[in-house]
Amino acid sequence: MEMMIQQQPIIVHVIQPPIESTTVGDVLIGAIGLTGLLVLVALLLGGAFGGILIGIKIFRRRMNIEPSADSDIIHIF
Repeated sequence: MEMMIQQQPIIVHVIQPPIESTTVGDVLIGAIGLTGLLVLVALLLGGAFGGILIGIKIFRRRMNIEPSADSDIIHIF
């Protein structure tokens, strides 16, 4: 007759990593940052396109190039 020896069970506790919660402040800061980025891009693109248009106008004036008579350009003096 064989005698069975019981061993002590091994107990393992699995600890979950802490979950970072998103607060209202985090959402607001992210939204304000995104809005600021979009405003900055809009200002830069608007300045670039405005500068190009002014540059074209100055170039035409220096070269005495008149727009065609068919164009719908409004001249403000």
